[in-house]
Amino acid sequence: MTDATPKRLALLATGGTIASTMTEKGLAPTLTASELLAPVREWLPCEVVARDVFRMDSSNVQPEEWQRLAIAVDAALRECDGVVITHGTDTMAYTASALSFMLAGVRKPVVLTGSQLPILHPLTDALSNLRHAIAAATQDVGGVYVSFDHKLISGVRCVKTHTTAMDAFSSINAPLAGHFDAEGVHFDHPQGYTPVGSLPQGYALKDGLDARVFLLKLIPGTSPDVLRYVAKAGYRGLVIEAFGLGGLHYIRRNLVKALEDLVESGVYVLVVSQCLHEKADFSLYEVGRGMMRTHVHSGRDMTTEAAVTKLMWALRQADTEALLSAPVVGEMVGFA
Repeated sequence: MTDATPKRLALLATGGTIASTMTEKGLAPTLTASELLAPVREWLPCEVVARDVFRMDSSNVQPEEWQRLAIAVDAALRECDGVVITHGTDTMAYTASALSFMLAGVRKPVVLTGSQLPILHPLTDALSNLRHAIAAATQDVGGVYVSFDHKLISGVRCVKTHTTAMDAFSSINAPLAGHFDAEGVHFDHPQGYTPVGSLPQGYALKDGLDARVFLLKLIPGTSPDVLRYVAKAGYRGLVIEAFGLGGLHYIRRNLVKALEDLVESGVYVLVVSQCLHEKADFSLYEVGRGMMRTHVHSGRDMTTEAAVTKLMWALRQADTEALLSAPVVGEMVGFA
């Protein structure tokens, strides 16, 4: 834990369960950033400015909102020492991952949090989560993190693994970025940054995204027609959740040939495993070795959320191939 305490933080509110109240149509995000701060204001360790970016159910948060949020974070960090973002849990892992790439190299903490119950609910987890996120944002540790249920998770390793449990998120294929105890906040494994290609050594906002990315989870019997549809529909990128280490069938329904045709059309392909833990590795099998070619990349041990958002982001950069081949913010293990 660092001793330095920033003098100013920003709370950026985006809606979600944490900000929801009961309306005629059911729970809806109605509370503002200032209203979210009110229950913890007496506890605040420093000045916190409250700003509303948007107010949405996170199921409706899409790449356009990620870009708006990245721009808002970048602006806030010019005058603040850290940022806390309140967000719905359903797509928080996607948002955290997208921000990790758009803000790659950021030298100040950006911490997302939310809750399973609204902040005004008598049994809410929101107060604890919000306090922890604010405490984490006062530390001089750069990167994008999710703070939830006493845990800090790197934005590119975070996955929602429970729908109703307070312990909603897990760190996949990486240790926790940090934890909380009686001594305070501990960043055990801060989010790293490895400049690749034209990425600068320092921080520079790169908020470009291309939403034309399709996610396909293979099942036994998946038709090659699906891959043909991806090209015809105008997608520029495809993330495939393949079997095991990266297997896909080529008997009767030849996905390999269809994938080759897709690549020839200029679509970038990123392959991850359907297995939640460990890696995809094309190089171990003959069919995989044949696919290790231009525009087809192994996602190694990336989460699906990281793979999708990284591909959207890389498609808008000048050196797409280089970015997809190497880790940028610790989203995957490097190649030996």
